[in-house]
Amino acid sequence: MRVVFMGSPEFSVPVLEALAEAGHEIVCVYCQPPRPAGRGKKDRPTPVQARAEALGLTVRHPLSLKGAEAQEDFAALGADVAVVVAYGLILPQPVLDAPRFGCLNIHASLLPRWRGAAPIHRAIMAGDAETGICIMQMEAGLDTGPVLLRQSVSIGDEETTGALHDRLSVLGAELIVEALAKLPDLVPEPQPEAGVTYAAKIDKAEAAVDWTRDAAEVSRLIRGLAPFPGAWSLLDGARIKLLGARVTEGQGAPGQVLDDEFTVACGQGAVRITRAQRAGKGAQDAEVFLRGHPVPAGARFGG
Repeated sequence: MRVVFMGSPEFSVPVLEALAEAGHEIVCVYCQPPRPAGRGKKDRPTPVQARAEALGLTVRHPLSLKGAEAQEDFAALGADVAVVVAYGLILPQPVLDAPRFGCLNIHASLLPRWRGAAPIHRAIMAGDAETGICIMQMEAGLDTGPVLLRQSVSIGDEETTGALHDRLSVLGAELIVEALAKLPDLVPEPQPEAGVTYAAKIDKAEAAVDWTRDAAEVSRLIRGLAPFPGAWSLLDGARIKLLGARVTEGQGAPGQVLDDEFTVACGQGAVRITRAQRAGKGAQDAEVFLRGHPVPAGARFGG
């Protein structure tokens, strides 16, 4: 098929690679424009742009698709289908209608649960037992279109957003290749009205750990915000990012460190911190972190 690919972050890269490996003609890649990054604040291309250029593909990064010229340029590509995954721009109706088979979105949840910007984070933070990938026919509403294919996966008890992100990225790549192979024969399944939830964009204000919460909720917050933006708490006045946790036994005042293995008391129960990061340093597994920065029993997290 003649495919327009539309994506920007690392999550989208395996999908682009899978489409190329499957032999589809990728006539153009759309992504977010390069933006200042790093200490030098030099413009840095998105992961998708970097990979697309390495594959010798044509790349466009318009600031908007609302103008007539941008829409005419898109339609002139004569695509059979557009594949959209974490692109970052709203697609106006003329763009949605331009490809022969429309625009297909790879969404990282089991729709209609977790429509919106942060479905992986929200699934873990809510304590969902499973999530998955949906291949959705796009329409004007926010993730409201009918679903062509779906596949579920279980969420591990200690899984972080980063780990689940990587698994779903690979699954999305596999599922879109299957969808394109079967596309003329797939029957779109309208989303049910019951069970709709919205995955709001993560606000950094959510990242401060409230140790008065029960251990399961604290663990979900830590894992759901790892690696970005990272849940945090103050210890001796220093902000510590907490990037991995599991529920364990223990009792004490909320935020109190209970032993020399990074067990911290919560409102009910306790969590064992499995990965952490000090400001200006790299993330480390707990045993490595504690060798360099011991956290003794009786220390107290707060803030």
